[in-house]
Amino acid sequence: MRLQQWKKFLHKYHHGWVFSYFIIYLTWFVLLEKRDYVQFYPMHMRLDDYIPFCEYFIIPYLLWFFYIAGVILYFFFTNKKDFYKCCALLFSGMTICLIIYTFFPNEQNLRPETFSNTNIFTKIVQYIYSSDTSTNVCPSIHVFNSIGTFMAIAESKKLRKHKGILGGSFVLTILICLSTVFLKQHSCVDGFCGLGLAIILYTIVYRINIEKLFSTFLELKKDKTEAKIKNKKFNF
Repeated sequence: MRLQQWKKFLHKYHHGWVFSYFIIYLTWFVLLEKRDYVQFYPMHMRLDDYIPFCEYFIIPYLLWFFYIAGVILYFFFTNKKDFYKCCALLFSGMTICLIIYTFFPNEQNLRPETFSNTNIFTKIVQYIYSSDTSTNVCPSIHVFNSIGTFMAIAESKKLRKHKGILGGSFVLTILICLSTVFLKQHSCVDGFCGLGLAIILYTIVYRINIEKLFSTFLELKKDKTEAKIKNKKFNF
């Protein structure tokens, strides 16, 4: 890509600065995952005991990654307003979850020690168990992001016109939420808290002009930078 083309790309998609949030999120989350010096509070409710383990739910569980990333990138390239709204909803909720994990360390002890079946699905689940601790579970970010993404699709003037996309998104969201409890990755408590958080933030985010808010922030930052440059020239 030539320099001129690169400049045009950066100008057109300057809202990509929002992705820098993942540096903060991933660093914070990894540090929380490595904690072994705090007391973790177990998350459990009676309903958990009636839900059997089902390894086949690993399919929608893993589709979560493609679902969330796909929708965010779609909005990034097609609609800046929807992109800002979606990111504001998801990122604010993820931050609140991290704050809760920090000051209210929690865990779940629902994972089976052995599997009755041995197949490709249980092997994937075993890998997930080995790479993802059973701590920092309430509220469930898996559940929150799934519901938040569906809400963003439902609020999109373009996407909500396509009943297939809206219906498919709804079904996938339900399956992802169910996968967290059928794979014993979360307690039902975590899921209900994720749902509640999504509803609360949805009512807040989609009532304010996020794009204008971000634009104002960028303009203020730009004005400060220009002022510093002018001051340096004046001092010189």
